[in-house]
Amino acid sequence: MPDSTAPGSPLDPAVATRLKRDADGLVAAIVQQHDTGEVLMLGWMDDEALHRTLGSGRVTFWSRSRQEYWRKGDTSGHAQYVKSVSLDCDGDALLVLADQVGAACHTGARTCFDEGGDLGAVVGHRPEEGR
Repeated sequence: MPDSTAPGSPLDPAVATRLKRDADGLVAAIVQQHDTGEVLMLGWMDDEALHRTLGSGRVTFWSRSRQEYWRKGDTSGHAQYVKSVSLDCDGDALLVLADQVGAACHTGARTCFDEGGDLGAVVGHRPEEGR
């Protein structure tokens, strides 16, 4: 993987300087269905993957296991079409709103959060107003 923190990033400098990358030059990218708000998956992007995503209308990630770029749907047909990309206030996470075709998860599930199961967290409640 190229050193995505080095000068020569393919990104607009105004974007590149806002990114806070991990030690491998990656930023977490959360993908959400644009019209329902359904959280689909988490992937990783370096500057090049983000550049490809911003410029192509399709979501591209960096595969940490395969050490290569991959565009969602090229082999499965389950493509993600970009609707918008936002950077969080700290610069260390991206939110990609996309139109998902088919399954987002490599298991064939609609989202990567369908089959993990609820972890049984205690449900919090807002304090009542006026007390």
